[in-house]
Amino acid sequence: MATSHPDPTTSRHVAVIGAGAAGLVAARELRREGHSVVVLERGSQIGGVWAYTSQVEPDPLSLDPTRPVVHSSLYRSLRTNIPRECMGFTDFPFATRPHDGSRDPRRHPAHTEVLAYLRDFAKEFDIEEMVRFETEVVKAEQVAAEGEERGKWRVESRSSDGVVDEIYDAVVVCNGHYTEPRHALITGIDSWPGKQIHSHNYRVPDQFKDQVVIVIGSSASGVDICRDIAQVAKEVHVSSRSTSPDTYEKLTGYENLWLHSTIQIAREDGSVVFENGKTIYADTIMHCTGYKYYFPFLDTKGEVTVDDNRVGPLYKHVFPPALAPSLSFIGLPWQVNNLYNVYDLASVNTFAAFIAYDLIVWLRCTQKKKKKKRSHWFNLVS
Repeated sequence: MATSHPDPTTSRHVAVIGAGAAGLVAARELRREGHSVVVLERGSQIGGVWAYTSQVEPDPLSLDPTRPVVHSSLYRSLRTNIPRECMGFTDFPFATRPHDGSRDPRRHPAHTEVLAYLRDFAKEFDIEEMVRFETEVVKAEQVAAEGEERGKWRVESRSSDGVVDEIYDAVVVCNGHYTEPRHALITGIDSWPGKQIHSHNYRVPDQFKDQVVIVIGSSASGVDICRDIAQVAKEVHVSSRSTSPDTYEKLTGYENLWLHSTIQIAREDGSVVFENGKTIYADTIMHCTGYKYYFPFLDTKGEVTVDDNRVGPLYKHVFPPALAPSLSFIGLPWQVNNLYNVYDLASVNTFAAFIAYDLIVWLRCTQKKKKKKRSHWFNLVS
């Protein structure tokens, strides 16, 4: 498909950080408008979290800040939790293609089908030509200089060719938020002798054969993983904060899977006591407790902060007023309906498409009204 040719009088040089679903659609929309776009992707392929790998981090809880980071959090058995009809971009439906049996035609397909769909999307719109693979953004900060450079961004990236410093008119952050784990706070856990792992480092259930496993969390990953592990484990006990304190029930269809309330305490003798009064001697605790928003490369001099896992201040969950329009975030909201949305690609796709358009509107407005105050833009689009 033919690409747009930037107009040097109106085009902006934009860095998109990340080539997952949000980064791909942002890059497409920006280039359609005639902007010069570079997508910086630290992995070797597009897809972001949907690029499955069997590799896991050496620290099972991912607490060591010096650890080698594995971006994907997919487990091998994962399938989408909403139908494919709800997951496609508006002008590129998530249909089965090709019709030769090589793809997963189910309404709730495996993660491999989602990655194949994103590859189809990138191929259809020639997006990969904008992507620099195996390029990690080390730092992004606003240039302090006056004149021509004022308001621009210096982006430092690292690849096999070394470290490069470049200047961009705008930075769009699409680095995802399924890489830096959150953990349950458990009284006595430091002296508990068993093993712990976060779902970020879970791929297959084999290592839990004949074990007693406690899974903390009953959202999408917790529901999937407890059932996955139950196929090989001796017992699986799910701890959920969404239940009443006295909850204790065997889950339908399983002889070795129980639902509990939250954990009260973990003890030195290997036992774990739940709020419902039940005591379980467990081999492993699995934290299916979600992730933190994390932007280690981004220096905003305090204009954007992450407080209690909330990123702000942001207009429309995208634009920090003090740094707009040159900095934006795409794909931050993750729970946009009543379903479990930990791996809901649709929320990323739809939100990214609308916000990429908002960014374009902003760039248009600042080009036409660059002598007016930035706050005037809010009146133009409200």
